[in-house]
Amino acid sequence: MTNTAGPESVPISEPELALAAEFPAADRARWQELVAGVLRKSGRLPEDFTGAPESKLVTHTYDGFDIQPLYTAADAAGELGFPGLPPFVRGGRPEGVIGTGWDVRVRHDRADAKAANTAILADLEGGATSVWLRVGEGALRPEALADALNEVYLDLAPVVLDAGAGYEAAATALLEVLAEREIPSSEARAVLGADPVGVRARTGVALPVAPAAELAARVAAKYPKVRTLVADGLPFHEAGGSDAQELGAAIAVGVAYLRALVEAGLDVAAAAAQLEFRLAATADQFTTIAKFRAARRLWDRVLEVSGAPAGVRGMHQHAVTSPAMLTQRDPWVNMLRTTVACFAAGVGGADAVTVLPFDAAIGVPDAFAARIARNTNAILLEESKLGSVIDPAGGSWYVEQLTDELAKAAWAEFTAIDGAGGVEAELASGALAARLAQTWDKRAKRLATRRDPITGVSEFPNLAEKPVAREPVEQSTSEGGLPRHRYAEAFEKLRDASDAYLAEHGERPKVFLATLGPVAAHTTRAGFAANLFQAGGLEAVNPGATDDLPGAFRESGARIACLCGTDAAYEEQAAQVAGALGAETVLLAGKASYPGVSGNVYAGCDALEVLTGIHAQLGVSA
Repeated sequence: MTNTAGPESVPISEPELALAAEFPAADRARWQELVAGVLRKSGRLPEDFTGAPESKLVTHTYDGFDIQPLYTAADAAGELGFPGLPPFVRGGRPEGVIGTGWDVRVRHDRADAKAANTAILADLEGGATSVWLRVGEGALRPEALADALNEVYLDLAPVVLDAGAGYEAAATALLEVLAEREIPSSEARAVLGADPVGVRARTGVALPVAPAAELAARVAAKYPKVRTLVADGLPFHEAGGSDAQELGAAIAVGVAYLRALVEAGLDVAAAAAQLEFRLAATADQFTTIAKFRAARRLWDRVLEVSGAPAGVRGMHQHAVTSPAMLTQRDPWVNMLRTTVACFAAGVGGADAVTVLPFDAAIGVPDAFAARIARNTNAILLEESKLGSVIDPAGGSWYVEQLTDELAKAAWAEFTAIDGAGGVEAELASGALAARLAQTWDKRAKRLATRRDPITGVSEFPNLAEKPVAREPVEQSTSEGGLPRHRYAEAFEKLRDASDAYLAEHGERPKVFLATLGPVAAHTTRAGFAANLFQAGGLEAVNPGATDDLPGAFRESGARIACLCGTDAAYEEQAAQVAGALGAETVLLAGKASYPGVSGNVYAGCDALEVLTGIHAQLGVSA
């Protein structure tokens, strides 16, 4: 830099800028020291603890591997590959979705063709790029497809069918509509949605795979851009399965279809082109990113050993925001859950993304919910430019390690299924259902203890909210199929019982909070207890500071009380107050035990067990 103000140029030296020069060098030992300090202040690390302090922050997954709180270059994976090339971890296409965005796929369950058509056109005008239609029993009739798709430009907006056991009739009807619209067979695009294994998983009804493969062979000969079969991971996800179990089962379904397609006369490359995979995207952002990346790696390996050329080994992925994570209570929070899930699916490289409307767990979505769902895609694509970066998570030590761990766990699940005779044999024997049930039991325990919190349901519930009403959606299930779980279902059952009690008695069942000691001291435990009770639909009556707790208790009309205070206040007053209240049951917010106290509520306690017991005592039933 020079000074040119005078007749002569005089060099001026510029000081060197050293970023973070005043801070000590960052290393693992210093980081561990800081972690230990924070954990000791929070009471999570004993003073005499000698191990690695970060071990207290490890997350244990349902798939048996741990997520560490810190990843460094030492955790770097091997060669990552390139987008559009094997093993396709970084994406199925070299260009990603730059310029096009992912396929914004909207789902419709309406049985009435006119109502369905109105909703479909609104979605397409609002930015959707393909339509996912449920056809058959309890939904749109195959012969009504033409009416439902009236004025839909099928050359621009492909249709994806979900017809269960009636997939052949639905496929025939859709192909007839394409012919009537004079769309050249060489340019027609659709997914016919045949998934006989998925029907078996959902309903327990065994369907042969060969007819679906034969349909695919006929379709492949005439419609090169139409896919016939879907390997759907959602039945395994909704049964409570882990991410690796969902991936392993979906890959096993894909392999079953691949074998059937080859037997039907297609070569491996043509057979692979007939398949689409459907996977759940959850609000667990990084695991969802890793799931879609790992899935492509797994399918590439399957096709590689099957002899398929590298150019056809990319997995075509349809991401669906998890039905299991949606709540009926405080459904507005679902908008946030599906936004995170959509983001993760997009970052993970999904080809098509369906954002389920926030009221989908209640019934048929209304126009507002559908608009919010499609606008979630629009914001991420158009405003956040998420599709403008190829594999944005690639190279992250955390994401790459998580992708690798998940791929290994899923491959182990797949090989277990394949080694037992394939996915149909595993469904028939009940072995797969048993493994999924084991995972659901673990998940249910974490949900019950609120270690897996559900905002608006098990955490921060709103008892004053007005329930959202929607027209119900008929689901095809039977006693022989895998169960369909939602994570919030147990807590919401208690809320339903509370609503019924309110309708009958004019007030909610209640628990009295007997606060001990100074207000500032008991606020935290009283707030914790109130939050827990409200999660079960119980009104928490807090009289605040009072010299007459027994009188306030009698005036409240409650039969159950919970003591809330400091440990010191408990030592001085708990036994006396418990005896004086005259309550049928006295609980205590904390783990201490005193005369007259029959139970405890605390972080990590089985909230569902406590709440169910209170319901039973108060005669609360749905």
